[in-house]
This record gives sequence, C-alpha cells and structure tokens, in this order.
Amino acid sequence: MPTTKLIFGCGYLGARVARRWLAAGDRVLAVTRSAERAADLRQQGIAPIVADVTDANTLVALAELPPLDTVLYAIGFDRRLENSRQQVYVEGLRNVLGRLPADATRLVYISTTGVYGQHDGAWVNEESPCEPSREGGQVALAAEQLLLAHSLGERSIRLRLAGLYGPGRVPRRAELAAGQPVAAPRHGYLNLIHVDDAVAVILAAEALAVPPPRLYLVSDGQPVLRAEYFAEVARLTGGPPPRFIEPPADSPAAERNDGDKRIDSSRLRSELKIELKYPSYRAGLAAIIAAESQRASGATGSASAQ
Repeated sequence: MPTTKLIFGCGYLGARVARRWLAAGDRVLAVTRSAERAADLRQQGIAPIVADVTDANTLVALAELPPLDTVLYAIGFDRRLENSRQQVYVEGLRNVLGRLPADATRLVYISTTGVYGQHDGAWVNEESPCEPSREGGQVALAAEQLLLAHSLGERSIRLRLAGLYGPGRVPRRAELAAGQPVAAPRHGYLNLIHVDDAVAVILAAEALAVPPPRLYLVSDGQPVLRAEYFAEVARLTGGPPPRFIEPPADSPAAERNDGDKRIDSSRLRSELKIELKYPSYRAGLAAIIAAESQRASGATGSASAQ
C-alpha cells in the first residue's frame, strides 16, 4: 500500500532513496532550503517543502503533514554556508524533532562512523566506545544522543555510514588520474560503502521487523589500506602510481586522515540480511569506471553517426 515518506537531505544519497520510493508508488516529500532545488524536486515527482533546519520558524509546515510512514534524516554539512556543524547537526535536528508529527512510524537517521575515535587500526562494531576527537564526530554523536532522548528515538534506526562513494564520487580520482600527489598518508584504513548499497540498507532498515531503536554500522566490511585504494583508482583511471604528501595540519583532509579503524558490519548482514551489490571497493570502482567508459563510447558513437 502506498505511503508518505519525508526526506531531510535529498542529495547524493537521499535522492536515490526518493527514486526507489517513487518507483514503489509512495508519495515522497523533501525539505530543501532552495527554491531552485524545490523546482527541480517537483519535476522529479517529489513534493518540496522549502525550509531550513537551522531556522525553526521555517519548519512550521511540518506539523500539518499527513501521517508519515518513514522519515529519512540525511542532512549533510555544507562548508559554503556560515552555519557551524553544531547548528546544522544538533540544533537543526532539535528544531525538526520539535515540529515533526509525533505519529511518524519510523525515523531513519544517517550518522557517521566518525563517532569512533580509534586511530590504531582496531576493529570497531556497534558496541565499541565512541570517543571522537574530531568536531564532526562529536556533533554527530551529540545528535544521535538527542534523537534517542526524544519520543521518536524509540522508533528510530541509526545508520553510521562509512565513506560513501559511487558514480561521480570517487575519492581522489581527479588527482590520481592527473598524476598529482595525494595529500594523505599511505598508511591507515579506509572504510567504504557504495551509494547503491547504502540505499539498499536504508530500504531494508525501514522494513525491519525487529522493534527499533536499532543501530548499524554501514560498510562493505572490507577495510582497505589507503595506499592500496589509491593505487587501484590510479590503475583503473590510467594514472601513474600514486605519490603522497602530508596535508596541511588545519585542512579537512588532515582531520579525516586522523582516524584509523576497521569497521565490522556483521550486525548489518545478520539482522538486515543484506547481500551487497558491491562487496568490496574493487568491485564498486570497477563498475563505476566501466559504466563511464560505456557512456563515453556511446556518446562518441552518436557523434560519429551525425
């Protein structure tokens, strides 16, 4: 039976979830700050709500929404704006929780494995201690705690995502293809999840029979050393073997590279019965590059035929 879904953060990940819901016949609403983006969403069949989570006054329309089956909260941090991470992740969520209808069936909250502060290559799972040293991880953990303290927290599923990649989003690809040095250490682990598999996890989570609240680490479960990952991207894109330089100490790259852990996603597989389409970064990267080559060949063929 068609239901009504609401998305906060209808971007790289959320838009793909929206398309799956629309294909299933559901009504999909999405919150966006931009009138231009709202027009784009409307063309895709998504009903836009123009609002800003950091401004509670813009969220009054949420209280008038019809019964919601699933709320997907996938807000990202936009460095181009003046708002701090605290304002976006914690105060923004507080504003939303204060306006959402209390009868929403389920809330799927997208968090990050950055809530873990381990930097010694240790394996972590849902029971591992969260002691984030970086601001991003600290505010993500604070937002999770805020959600759990709210009545909707009892109907929530928190998904802590590893590094998200997919078409148009292959970390360091442009630098490696151009033979430029990578501002990152050779050592330390990367934990990744293909965006298509992340979408499948969200859909499985909202259909979960086990009563929430639940917590899952979302990763392909195949951590890769940075040097190996960079070498594979360079190989697939025809670039030379990677060279490495230290990133500036105050850069976002330096922050990200500070962590070193391996994500154990066993609970994800055992409880959600997920079979990943891309069970390792090698499979995911190969599929992305192959699809791009196919499109390029098709475009070349079309141009030649004219």
